[in-house]
Amino acid sequence: MADGEGLYLEVTPAGTKLWRLKYRLYGKEKRISIGAYPDVSIVGARQAKEEIKKEIKAGIDPVLKRQQAAQINALNQQLDFKSMAMEWYWKQVPLWKPKHATIIKHRFEKYVFPFLGHFPLTEIKPLQMLNCLQKMEKTAPDLTRRMKAACSHVFKYAIATGRAENDPTYGLEAALKKFKRGHYASISVDEFPEFLTCLNDYRRHLHRQTFLALHLLLLTFVRTCELVEARWEEINFEKAMWVIPAQRMKMNLPHVVPLSRQALALFQELKEINAGREFIFTGYYNPRKPMSKNTMLVAIKRMGYNGKMTGHGFRALALGILKEKLGYSHEIADRQLAHVPKSSVDRAYDRAQFLPQRIQMMQEYADYIDKVR
Repeated sequence: MADGEGLYLEVTPAGTKLWRLKYRLYGKEKRISIGAYPDVSIVGARQAKEEIKKEIKAGIDPVLKRQQAAQINALNQQLDFKSMAMEWYWKQVPLWKPKHATIIKHRFEKYVFPFLGHFPLTEIKPLQMLNCLQKMEKTAPDLTRRMKAACSHVFKYAIATGRAENDPTYGLEAALKKFKRGHYASISVDEFPEFLTCLNDYRRHLHRQTFLALHLLLLTFVRTCELVEARWEEINFEKAMWVIPAQRMKMNLPHVVPLSRQALALFQELKEINAGREFIFTGYYNPRKPMSKNTMLVAIKRMGYNGKMTGHGFRALALGILKEKLGYSHEIADRQLAHVPKSSVDRAYDRAQFLPQRIQMMQEYADYIDKVR
């Protein structure tokens, strides 16, 4: 039943009535379905006809356009959040340290993929995203905002590559609990003599390597992971220097640790214990791997300082001793902690390393510990 200008109603033997439009494009006759009557009224069919004619006039084939839209929709339905997240993840891996990449992947697998991993990316709504984050708040409140930011990066990457139109994480921080990270537990400068006595009294209960590691953590106040993963190639006994390479440092900058006579003596003893090994502190069950940093934490707890002292606490303790007892400025002590200026302008212009002062400071610090002992 013709309506005009190529629009007609086709009635099948079963009685179904279908609107179709016949048109010509590039010299070829084609047909496109508009919908079934009465779901699509005659007014609706005529409006659709006018829209299609505009596309044809612009050189767009409405059949091909519809096929492309169907294919894109099918692809979007198949593209789940996990696939998109892992595509983004592998783009970032070359820019990250291996340890950081492992942590990010683990967090997605533990906190996000079980809830959102198999959902089509384009169907994830803010409420679903919030539900996932609020579940995370119950077990890992300190990670919730970080994972919200990571998920946001995934959606922004999808938007940039034409696979999403919005970021459902936007604004969700307003519905999340505020988490304030506390400082690492550390004893005060006044409590240090008692701690040192306890450490020396407890030495008979410790493996010799663990005891030496705790003392070197005290003498060098580097981060725990920087100590246990140290390699012999980093130690220069002649110059009394320990140079930690940039890839092992938090800020991706090499760090120089002047070694006092006391620290050198401990490294010499460790060389006799672990001669020929790659790592200075070898694993107890696998000498080819470094000692676990938890070994020192367990020792501190067994000494009776659970919740009072941590491996990171040695850094706060050293900063307090250097400033309060030895009179060193914050700038010099802070450089030895491998901190960088917070301001980008300060970082650009501040090249001072204070190495001569730090060499003197580290020896005075070690002598002070001996005096307290």
